[in-house]
Order: sequence, then C-alpha cells, then structure tokens
Amino acid sequence: MSSFSRRARVLGASLAAATVVGGLSLLGAGVAAAHVTAAGDDLTQGGYGVITFRVPNESDTASTTKVAVTLPNLKSARTEPMPGWTAEITKDPASEEATSVTWTAAPGNPGINPGEFVQFRLSGGPLPEQATVTLPTVQTYSDGEVVAWDQPTVEGQPEPDKPAPTVTLGAKTADGHGADTATHEEDTQSSAESSESNTDNTARWLAGTGIVLGALGIGVAVGALARKRS
Repeated sequence: MSSFSRRARVLGASLAAATVVGGLSLLGAGVAAAHVTAAGDDLTQGGYGVITFRVPNESDTASTTKVAVTLPNLKSARTEPMPGWTAEITKDPASEEATSVTWTAAPGNPGINPGEFVQFRLSGGPLPEQATVTLPTVQTYSDGEVVAWDQPTVEGQPEPDKPAPTVTLGAKTADGHGADTATHEEDTQSSAESSESNTDNTARWLAGTGIVLGALGIGVAVGALARKRS
C-alpha cells in the first residue's frame, strides 16, 4: 500500500470519528435545550430588565397548558401579551411585591404541542443584588403531569435532571439603578438636549427672518421717500 493510500485511510478514519463525536455533542445539546431556561440581555444587580423564559414541550402525547415561575419579590413585574395565553402575577399582600407569574393556555388554545416550544417574556425589577438569580418553574401538561424545574445547579457537579432556570446579573451600576434605568436617563437627557437645540434653532431662524423683513421695510420706505421728493 502506498504512503498516499495510508494517509487517505487515516484521514477518513479521523473524519468518521469526528463526525460521531460531533453527532453525540449535538444530541447532548438537544437534550439540554429541552429544559425550561431563562435568559436576559444586559441584566444588572438592582436594575430592571426583560427576562425571556423558553418553555419546550417534552411530552410525546400531551401539551403544556400552564407555566408558573417563582419570582424574587419584584416591585415591578409586567408580562408581554401572548395570543392564546393569559398571564397572572401574584403579589405578597403585605409588600405588594410580585412573587410569581403564571401563564395559562386560554380556552380553545391546546397549549404547547409535542415538538414545539413557546417563549414568555417578563419585564421587572429591581433584580436582586447577587451574581445569579434562580427562577424555579412548574410546567403542567394536559394529561395532568406536573414537572418542577427547581433543582439548583452546583458548579463543578453534573447538571441535575430538572435544573431551575437561572439568569446571570452584571455588576450594579454606579448610580445604583441598573443598566436599563441608566439608559433611560441617558435617552431622556438626549431628548431634552435635542428639544433645547431645536428651540434655539427656531429662535435664531425667527430672529434672522425679522432682520430681513426689517431691512426690506426700510428699503421700501427709502424708495417711497425718494419718489415723493422727485
């Protein structure tokens, strides 16, 4: 066998092994992706933001009809409208802080069918002043099965069977309000500056127009006087 043939056989075997490993990795990622998860962009400690809950249906025979999430006592919590779903926020009677949110399939909506997923969005805050926030979730199926995604994930240990959705929070901002509030204040200031600039430009335009009209009036008067003398 030539050296070229041997190299070709080795390369082929390596590619086959890589394909098998890649397939297993994708399979593992698919299994992990089937968990209920939570995510958010630019979430900060003590700040406000939007959290997206991704809820896949893991049953082959039943649909998901209810999703309940435990919240970390938020002063503000608002849900994004979802066609075919109702949302209810439960608050602590004493503090009026939001302690949970429940999405329920409305009459006529079968819910999340097998092989499908739905994303629910919640805007709220201020978020706890800690690096991560766990959001235990209970998923209810049309056949009565209830799955609790509430097991903590411990660094350095295997992922539990039913991990609780978790979001990571960035460091608290200098003003103590969080990224979203800081951005809102910057936008407000920018808007005010823009308004002031527009007002200033309008005043200058009016002043310039007045000068031009005044000059024209003087010219007309001078012309009339000259004609009268002649």
